[in-house]
Amino acid sequence: MSSSRSVRKLEVVSPVPADIDIANSVEPFHISEIAKDLNLSPNHYDLYGKYKAKVLLSVLDELESSDNGYYVVVGGITPTPLGEGKSTTTVGLCQALGAYLDRKVVTCLRQPSQGPTFGIKGGAAGGGYSQVIPMDEFNLHLTGDIHAITAANNLLAAAIDTRIFHESTQSDKALFNRLCPPNKEGKRKFSDIMFRRLKKLGITKTQPEDLTPEEVKKFARLDIDPNSITWRRVMDVNDRFLRKITVGQGPEEKGMVRETGFDISVASEIMAVLALTTSLADMRERLGKMVIGNSKAGEPITADDLGVGGALTVLMKDAINPTLMQTLEGTPVLVHAGPFANIAHGNSSIVADKIALKLVGPQGFVVTEAGFGADIGTEKFMNIKCRYSDLRPQCAVIVATIRALKMHGGGPEVVAGKPLDHAYLNENVPLVEAGCVNLARHIINTKAYGVNVVVAVNKFSTDTEAEMNAVMNAAMAAGAFNAVICTHHAHGGKGAVDLGVAVQRACASGNQQLKYLYPLDISIKEKIEAIAKSYGASGVEYTEQAEKQIEMYTKQGFSGLPICMAKTQYSFSHNAAEKGAPSGFILPIRDVRASIGAGFIYPLVGTMSTMPGLPTRPCFYEIDLDTATGKVIGLS
Repeated sequence: MSSSRSVRKLEVVSPVPADIDIANSVEPFHISEIAKDLNLSPNHYDLYGKYKAKVLLSVLDELESSDNGYYVVVGGITPTPLGEGKSTTTVGLCQALGAYLDRKVVTCLRQPSQGPTFGIKGGAAGGGYSQVIPMDEFNLHLTGDIHAITAANNLLAAAIDTRIFHESTQSDKALFNRLCPPNKEGKRKFSDIMFRRLKKLGITKTQPEDLTPEEVKKFARLDIDPNSITWRRVMDVNDRFLRKITVGQGPEEKGMVRETGFDISVASEIMAVLALTTSLADMRERLGKMVIGNSKAGEPITADDLGVGGALTVLMKDAINPTLMQTLEGTPVLVHAGPFANIAHGNSSIVADKIALKLVGPQGFVVTEAGFGADIGTEKFMNIKCRYSDLRPQCAVIVATIRALKMHGGGPEVVAGKPLDHAYLNENVPLVEAGCVNLARHIINTKAYGVNVVVAVNKFSTDTEAEMNAVMNAAMAAGAFNAVICTHHAHGGKGAVDLGVAVQRACASGNQQLKYLYPLDISIKEKIEAIAKSYGASGVEYTEQAEKQIEMYTKQGFSGLPICMAKTQYSFSHNAAEKGAPSGFILPIRDVRASIGAGFIYPLVGTMSTMPGLPTRPCFYEIDLDTATGKVIGLS
């Protein structure tokens, strides 16, 4: 692959320019060149401009009998609010494998949310000389998947409130007559989606006129309990003022006021469905099974009960295809799905990984990223994503920085937007060594899944040799397969060659066998407690609300699902200020919710916001358009 047209050797300069300036300095290859390297023909993808293409799921059917490549997941230690370069390391590793080590490789990344892009964290295309390009397109609309999720989510929200409104003003008969109106010949018939509800109710009749008055009532009246509704509206903007809103205040709504709120689009269950689905048919079933709340009798009400599952699938039919892009060095990238790991399961899509594993073939590599620290992103990758994909990783990378380890060793608080304390800019080996307890716990936890762990120390210019040696020694002592220093931010793929070699060896060692943290057939509480134990907790405390929800989901038959903990990314515990490797604490479960379509139960640990807010000085202050060239400036 190194002799292929679409591998580009970078000319790096020092100091490293701004991310957007590096991205704009490179003319991307036409995306058809990237596709050609992967043996994709033009009928395997749809072009979205010159530099992006949607890869069609038909590729999976065609390559079904082909062998998979090696599967690598990149997680991290518990991060500072600045991020530790996990996306950058993922991209740098792939540039090293593809442009320097002559391996077929595909990077699988999540699509960034516009919330952080315009908020405090910036984009997620990587950084320095290890980026996905075009960087502005990657960080903004891309191919519209998040917009499709927003539209589908809000269509369902509208359907819920509208159904409650119509049911409140009509008799059973009038409701039924409007749901099954007569055609021109005066005949009534059920639409296809209605047979799903009839089947759920145990009604086998196929003609509307054959239903008894009791069956008419059961079919037509969902009788949604407004207090049980868990479905909220979404938008892809950090807007704290929409966290709690009141709807139904218009004079036409006849006093049907209720409190609800907005989440950020990437926290929508529809995003989780997209990330965990395995086919178009599977996505249709998952979207239809999404539970929005309960009837007053305590029965779960689904999107298909509301008659909207098919329409949601239509809005999502293009979003299911992953987007093909490229790195600065011309190696291929599949971008798909974008859930946060603190409030969702934090991984890119199963279909992107499956397509990529077939395209690279045996001896090739697929590197996928799991969000935030390995306690949440990698844990959910193993216990949720791998369960639904049936894929087995051979290697897990844990990204560490001296900066984060110093913080975990007791260094001063790291605050986004404020200059770093001198402790982070000058050598302090004891501080680094003290912080390595965090790295050690991540290594031990990740090794327990039966995969080899490689530690990537993402080197900053202020890090010293003694500090880096301390990290590598601590990593090996904790059981890592290998630990290497990386300079991909400053040097591109060349700076991650050692990491590429270590990952190849870890994958080829052949002694990996995936072990889950918990079996699915134990109770919801036992699963929660197994995860809490991995954090270092000595026990779990449930609020009355959490107890009530667990009892209800168990009664409704949902207790066999995996668990997706909604927890702060800044600590192993529920308290973001608890650094290092805290232990002996009691983990508080404030509430428990369910994403039945996506296929998991999610407990809320402490106070977790599903709609971030903007800081005093958001990133958008820097973002503008050069109207002479049409280029975006100021994106980070």
